[in-house]
Amino acid sequence: MNFNEGTFIYINKPYRMSSFGALAHIRYLVSKKLHVKRVKMGHAGTLDPLATGVLILCTGKATKQIEQLQLHDKEYTATLQLGATTPSFDREHTVDMTYPTRHITRQLIESVLARFVGDIMQEPPLFSACMVAGDRAYELARKGVDHHLAPKPVHIDEIELTGFDPVTMQMSIRVVCGKGTYIRSLARDIGQALGSGAFLTALCRTRVGNVRIEDCQTFDTFPAWLDQVVITT
Repeated sequence: MNFNEGTFIYINKPYRMSSFGALAHIRYLVSKKLHVKRVKMGHAGTLDPLATGVLILCTGKATKQIEQLQLHDKEYTATLQLGATTPSFDREHTVDMTYPTRHITRQLIESVLARFVGDIMQEPPLFSACMVAGDRAYELARKGVDHHLAPKPVHIDEIELTGFDPVTMQMSIRVVCGKGTYIRSLARDIGQALGSGAFLTALCRTRVGNVRIEDCQTFDTFPAWLDQVVITT
């Protein structure tokens, strides 16, 4: 494996770690293995800190393929809490509003999910990495600066309801989607379409293109994997 000429490393990003933080940790281990100060490395598609799952890291000349990799379809599994919202649409922030849920049934959820399949317009979360006049949206949101993110076209191939608990009002879904789709925004929009509210309690990216979570190394398994790699120059 030639890290300088370029290769791909598949990581299952840990919970509560930024994508850059995960990259920095793996880059440190690879650089140490190669006895260099800093190997060139980038990632193909940011995951939220509270999300886990497939993170593709590209080294050396393979970083030129990052833009192309970001065009690949992605698959997620997510758990939504119905009846409430948070400012970030996930558990990064506490609940700010609650809503009625007695009217929500599995049949209603199934009919609502069907509306989101295909080409839709989606407003990104205020707490996101989108750029607003040179600043990250999440930086402005954390400072309390009022700003607006215009809806963007995204494509959703599939949404499958994989679980619903009418007692806890939690539902689980599997989503296959294209570039730029925010599952947090999808959760918000599903809640609104149900005549209630919703936010993410769990999110995992299970696939990017042909790379599945089963193909990924964890932080625990990566050092042993790296020790077995045959380095070429």
